[in-house]
Amino acid sequence: MKSISVENVAKAYKYYPTKWRRLLEKIQPGSTPRHQKKWVLKNINFEVQAGGSIGIVGVNGAGKSTLLKLLTGTTQPTEGKIEVHGRIAALLELGMGFHLDFSGRQNVYMSGLMQGLSRETLTAMMPEIENFADIGEYIDRPIRIYSSGMQMRLAFAVATANRPDVLIVDEALSVGDSRFQAKCYARIDDFKTQGTTLLLVSHSVEDIVKHCDQAIFLKDGHIAMHGVARDVTNRYLDELFGKPDSDRQTMTSLSTSDSITSLLIEMDAGSEDVFHVRPGYRPEEYRWGQGGAKILDYLITADGVEYPSSITSNQTVDFIIKVQFYYDYDNVVPGLLLKTLNGIFLYGTNSFLSSGGKEYISVSKGDIKGFKFTFSVNLNQADYLLSFGISAGNSQIDLTPLDRRYDAIILHVSKGMEFSGIVDLNSTFSIYE
Repeated sequence: MKSISVENVAKAYKYYPTKWRRLLEKIQPGSTPRHQKKWVLKNINFEVQAGGSIGIVGVNGAGKSTLLKLLTGTTQPTEGKIEVHGRIAALLELGMGFHLDFSGRQNVYMSGLMQGLSRETLTAMMPEIENFADIGEYIDRPIRIYSSGMQMRLAFAVATANRPDVLIVDEALSVGDSRFQAKCYARIDDFKTQGTTLLLVSHSVEDIVKHCDQAIFLKDGHIAMHGVARDVTNRYLDELFGKPDSDRQTMTSLSTSDSITSLLIEMDAGSEDVFHVRPGYRPEEYRWGQGGAKILDYLITADGVEYPSSITSNQTVDFIIKVQFYYDYDNVVPGLLLKTLNGIFLYGTNSFLSSGGKEYISVSKGDIKGFKFTFSVNLNQADYLLSFGISAGNSQIDLTPLDRRYDAIILHVSKGMEFSGIVDLNSTFSIYE
């Protein structure tokens, strides 16, 4: 059963060059229109089944908030048709609908009544709302003295006090602390298992991947991509940080540095990109960056075995990449990232973090260098995705991605006795009598 259906939807706002043209159009309704149309959304089509989940990503101004307002009925489409089945609960603008001079308790009643709940029902729900919001005595104080986090706590508690058929969340959870965010997402996951449809807007690609089956990437008011959440968020990151420069991509004939280490020689001396022929490589990798460097090769070793078919949990492993540089850089930062197969970030590091902020790496045009990360793979038995990257700039301020190979390698981890969860914290156990 369809929960949300959006067909050929477009939204335009009227723009008047002067206030006098607006006035003339009002007093002469049959005359030539005095306005111009600014299209915020155009040709939007998608469906979500009941109990499904979809994320919306895009830069500011892409049309995300306008789309949510259309879905909630706050505004109407200029063209097309929208159908939303069931009761909607929406957290759009933080505190929207709250009266700043009224207490939290009074606002709970007002918000609940606007949702169609009776006063008796709200009175019965109040203890649960207070407990979930966890703002203590502030529940009886004016909203105007609340912090943004406290407003979000109360707004979420009210919106989800009675399970909705469709839950729409627009960045509201980003102002909460980690503990409360986890509490909110636990409730969201519980609602999803009961059939609630989730529509989540967030700049956090990790949240989108973790909580949504599908995702939409909005760009300039159009759907640039609609598909599996992990693939769409990779495309979004690509657009956010810039695609490889086509001119830089063609620079493959530069000379090799004389300081190639024996490790690089073992991997394969020269400037040929052989990354894709190594064991474990995924042709479905997502490669992006602004150019200026190229990751040519990688090597994984564990206990002297190169490219092991399986890594034993808690085994110490070397992860090595070979990179060629096409320009001089004052500082470059290699890094890696481990994810689950459904895209949840497990561990990410780079040269700056792993060296305790001490490692600064300058390179010259034509250099080929090797970079190694070593750590114990303390994971449960499963397959994982490994990504490598090379960036330039200051790790503490801003980094420019030069070449990033996302989800490029499958890493299989085995464990004789499995445990619950993903990460092995190596617990010990004792009995005292």
